[in-house]
Amino acid sequence: MESLRQRLVDFAAAREWEPFHTPKNLAAALSVEAGELLEIFQWLTPEQAAAVMSDPERAHRVRDEVADVLAYLVQFCMVVGVDPLAALAAKIERNEERFPVPGASADVKPNVDE
Repeated sequence: MESLRQRLVDFAAAREWEPFHTPKNLAAALSVEAGELLEIFQWLTPEQAAAVMSDPERAHRVRDEVADVLAYLVQFCMVVGVDPLAALAAKIERNEERFPVPGASADVKPNVDE
């Protein structure tokens, strides 16, 4: 991950794009790229959407848009000082607490006196 981050930094620096890499601009670009990913699937049936990666042209587009989304997310995180992997781990933990597995309550303890 670090080498990809550095490549993104170097790419932007070589083109003197750093002044444009503000939180607002990067969040907007991320949203646009996510929209372009969605556009690939927009009018497909669930069955067609599930088969997108079997079409080489569409699969290529999906990979490109995923790369664009990830690139802007990584750049956004660098600018605002968020560790994306730590943020994801923390969010998963919160979701595990908020949405427990049905029937598996942590409050229910076996009665050892019986």
